[in-house]
Amino acid sequence: MNGYNRKSPQKRRYDMPKYAVPPKKKAGKERVPQPKNTVAMLNELRHGLIYKLESQTGPVHAPLFTISVEVDGQKYMGQGRSKKVARIEAAATALRSFIQFKDGAVLSPLKPAGNLDFTSDEHLENDANKNTIAVDGQKKVPDKGPVMLLYELFNDVNFECMNIDGAQNNCRFKMTVTINDKKFDGTGPSKKLAKNAAAKAALASLCNISYSPMMAPQKNAPLPIDDKSSSMELPQIHADTIGRLVLEKFMEVIKGQEAYSRRKVLAGIVMTENMNFCEAKVISVSTGTKCVSGEHMSVNGAVLNDSHAEIVSRRCLLKYLYAQLDLQCNQATAYQSIFVRNTDGQYPYKLKSGVHFHLYINTAPCGDARIFSPHENDTGVDKHPNRKARGQLRTKIESGEGTIPVKSSDGIQTWDGVLQGQRLLTMSCSDKIARWNIVGIQGSLLSSIIEPVYLHSIVLGSLLHPEHMYRAVCGRIEKSIQGLPPPYHLNKPRLALVTSAEPRNQAKAPNFGINWTIGDTELEVVNSLTGRTIGGQVSRITKQAFFEKFGFLMKNLPGMPTRKVNKDYGETKADVKDYQTAKQELFSAFKREDLGSWLKKPIEQDQFGLVE
Repeated sequence: MNGYNRKSPQKRRYDMPKYAVPPKKKAGKERVPQPKNTVAMLNELRHGLIYKLESQTGPVHAPLFTISVEVDGQKYMGQGRSKKVARIEAAATALRSFIQFKDGAVLSPLKPAGNLDFTSDEHLENDANKNTIAVDGQKKVPDKGPVMLLYELFNDVNFECMNIDGAQNNCRFKMTVTINDKKFDGTGPSKKLAKNAAAKAALASLCNISYSPMMAPQKNAPLPIDDKSSSMELPQIHADTIGRLVLEKFMEVIKGQEAYSRRKVLAGIVMTENMNFCEAKVISVSTGTKCVSGEHMSVNGAVLNDSHAEIVSRRCLLKYLYAQLDLQCNQATAYQSIFVRNTDGQYPYKLKSGVHFHLYINTAPCGDARIFSPHENDTGVDKHPNRKARGQLRTKIESGEGTIPVKSSDGIQTWDGVLQGQRLLTMSCSDKIARWNIVGIQGSLLSSIIEPVYLHSIVLGSLLHPEHMYRAVCGRIEKSIQGLPPPYHLNKPRLALVTSAEPRNQAKAPNFGINWTIGDTELEVVNSLTGRTIGGQVSRITKQAFFEKFGFLMKNLPGMPTRKVNKDYGETKADVKDYQTAKQELFSAFKREDLGSWLKKPIEQDQFGLVE
């Protein structure tokens, strides 16, 4: 009994410190609140900032520190009895310069602890920033959700559910957030997602904070840096403006013909001068997802072969470019044109400096940019079952949706083969956009008159995967492209996703598409399967229509070195040597990368002449 009593206290002394004390300490630590200060807030808005000690004054026992931080090229100062407090004050000064913050705890400087070492450099280390810089210095997506961040930054935040749109069997919610009397809209399939979209729009406009997927580093090689810019991303506020303008113009031109508002893919092109988005113009709007049926091919360029929305929008842009060159034919209207006489180049005309074109598509273009886009994990080794097909040239199928890889062939389709039942194949939109980024969007005919014109940016309404989109539109040939005749070059457009993502539309795609170009009094509706208008007429954006416009320009445009126009459409295109050289180099680059051969339409389609 005595032996038991002697051991018992020892066991209790052994057990208590081992099992009872540590949990109490741990629980105590967890209860200590982590104060939030202006430095942390500024780091969320502007990553990679460096704080510098400018001066230290006062006696040793009561020093006064002055610390600076540079934000967007502007230096802000802060003072305090410790380096930490001075740093917090500098951050607060910077924050107040561009955001009207809520009062109280968010901007309250931390009180110095009792035994603070005023001379320590601990708080001057920029460790907090080291993990916030993405590859190549690009910013990361903020760690917090947009709604939470908005509530932290602003005091007067009010969300309101404006209306519910049930169009096209897709229930859509619209949320409006009001901040300091400014309103920002967001839409989504749920109120939560609509609220997130509105918050993202507000943060992009008021704080230049982007939640774009372009901001996040990708799993493989980082997005290459363009020669002229440190980022491939178009600013979020510009992307949202482009998307909004195209959607608004679509709703405007479809009025009175709502029966043709049904669509899966919507595209448009917006023009800016000197990146002034307040005066941006919508040049074209289009819808469509189908290609012409082989039996309706035309021997005189009278049908639209490809009625995919982004391809149609680019053809509408061609119509606009012809109209702008028409203005140069009359001295009284020449000043209104976006083109100017080119006195120091081989091309008679060129775009005015500062004119940019921006393409909007409500989804990733079909082909290489779209098939890999959804639900991919951006970490680790590429294990996608179809990874060997990444970058492959792909074709659309006659009368259908979707794309298939091109077969290894000499890239020739025959007229009689198609008429006997062989499916007419058309290169995918991803491949065509890649082509535009080499030869320009002006086409071969205009290439004998103007310098190449390139897209400045591509904005998507959904399915933007930075790695796949970049590869599809320019990345897959950047290492193998060579020998382009100047000023032809590999164009790398800015990329962006709108904050209010376009919903996935499960409705069956219609067999028609609409097109509208600035200057048109009404929209045109085209039967995608016949390539003609629903009334059976020749569309205003066909090869035939453009060849006639080209013939007029060659006769009437001042400053043309030659007035001769070949009667044959195909031969006229072949005569534009630099364009053809750039195009052949593009095809060779795809072959060198083992990505397939460009599939051409039957040559009979281009063997037609000008109407006398």
